[in-house]
Amino acid sequence: MTTRSVHSAARLGSAQADHLVAALRGVFGDRLRSVVAYGLDGGESLASLALVASVTIADLEACAARAHGWQRDGIATPLLLPEEEFRRSLDAFPLEYAEIIRAHEVLFGANPFNGTTIERGDLRRACETQIKSHLVHLREGFIEAGGTPRGIADLVTASAPAFGALLRNIARLNGSVAGDRATATRDGARAAQLPDAVVTDILALEQPAALKAFDAVRLFRE
Repeated sequence: MTTRSVHSAARLGSAQADHLVAALRGVFGDRLRSVVAYGLDGGESLASLALVASVTIADLEACAARAHGWQRDGIATPLLLPEEEFRRSLDAFPLEYAEIIRAHEVLFGANPFNGTTIERGDLRRACETQIKSHLVHLREGFIEAGGTPRGIADLVTASAPAFGALLRNIARLNGSVAGDRATATRDGARAAQLPDAVVTDILALEQPAALKAFDAVRLFRE
């Protein structure tokens, strides 16, 4: 899989990035190998992955003492992983890691994704599980909504981000290396033979403005 790095320091906020890196270096010292920000095209908080040589209880306690300040400054709790654990878990979390690889920025150290490969078979099995789980969720949610337009609209709106992520994973499975969120979503929709209008609505629902209840009911059926 092609490693992509998205340069968007201005969007991230250099103060946030600097604060996070300084805090992690204060905790781990020379055991801190690299820090990357991810989820750069969605969400407001700074999400990050930090690879370290080792993680101890003392490290967790030190990070816990900084948690309130991170939350105040719009920094999500960093994902902390020893380097070897990260390498061994690529097959267990192929979708999650592939999404981080798709859109990330190196904040500290070397790019940890250089030479990283996610096996297509692992990605295919994970996509199948995600698709079936999402389908079960939509069926159950529809029943629980009682068939009311408002309830279905809420279900579709709440499910839109997960459905968009599902389409991007399908795109990745089919060889798309698009770094842009909308392009990757549309690539996945084409692979799944979904109408382009459905994808347009899904992308719109990932933003604060939602469709009208009637439109959401139509979108659920499609």
